[in-house]
Amino acid sequence: MTVAPHAAPALSAPRAAVLREAFASGRLVRTAGAHDGLSARLAEEAGFDAVWASGLEISAAHGLPDVSLLGMAEYLSGAVAMQRSVTVPVVADCDTGFGGVLNAAHTMMRYEEAGVAGVCIEDKIFPKRNSFVNSGQKLLDIGEFGHKLEAAKGAQASPDTVLIARTEAFICGLGLQEALSRCHHYVDAGADAVLVHSKSVDSGEVVSFMREWNHRAPVVVVPTTYSDFSATEAREAGISMVIYANQGMRAAITAIRDTWATVLAEGSTAAVEPRIASVKDIFAVSGMDQWLEIDR
Repeated sequence: MTVAPHAAPALSAPRAAVLREAFASGRLVRTAGAHDGLSARLAEEAGFDAVWASGLEISAAHGLPDVSLLGMAEYLSGAVAMQRSVTVPVVADCDTGFGGVLNAAHTMMRYEEAGVAGVCIEDKIFPKRNSFVNSGQKLLDIGEFGHKLEAAKGAQASPDTVLIARTEAFICGLGLQEALSRCHHYVDAGADAVLVHSKSVDSGEVVSFMREWNHRAPVVVVPTTYSDFSATEAREAGISMVIYANQGMRAAITAIRDTWATVLAEGSTAAVEPRIASVKDIFAVSGMDQWLEIDR
């Protein structure tokens, strides 16, 4: 029997090893945010190297804000759908690890079982608010977060799975030295890479971090607010991964709004049909022919 398309094994090692090798070789890993199997597959189709199982996108897809309203089950379900739909590594946005130290360990266990290549945990206090909310941003004590990372690392089964520690020091306005101190401590605690988040309008904060970091561990950035920061500039700075975390969903929202506004204004779908995907295209993206081949 022909195996269904994109039916990836539920083991983290193969794709996690790909991610680790990319980090070790110095290749920039271009990563696209997604919230379900379809958005993940479109990212892979476009040519991205990895998929980010975005907490913001998964929350929004449930019609909820990104303020820790969903639990691990919903986020994990989204990541599993992405993992099953693509062949590139999936890196999961796991917020604060969904609670305390034990929750962080449990998060690593469950996501690793699902085959996710990388788990990213951030150093904010649970429940957290999205980084671009202008109030309520609070960091966990550096030692406490290090303990969380140690627990997650201790629960890890495969040596290839990548644990990413995300610091929100810049988000909280705490400056370069705090970001550096935290990231050094997090690597000491077992993190394989660090995500340095910034909501500055330019890349100055992350570039200054890179100048002082001395490439101790791979660095991940999310250039949402400093959108003119190019892949070439990221490579030159020594950054290992760039995550375009929410642009796909933002594009979809705009397109859907425009489409429905046109349909209601004109009373039919005739005007939008030439510029939207065909049903045949949906079949192609979802693997219809390969699935029907099984049932011949």
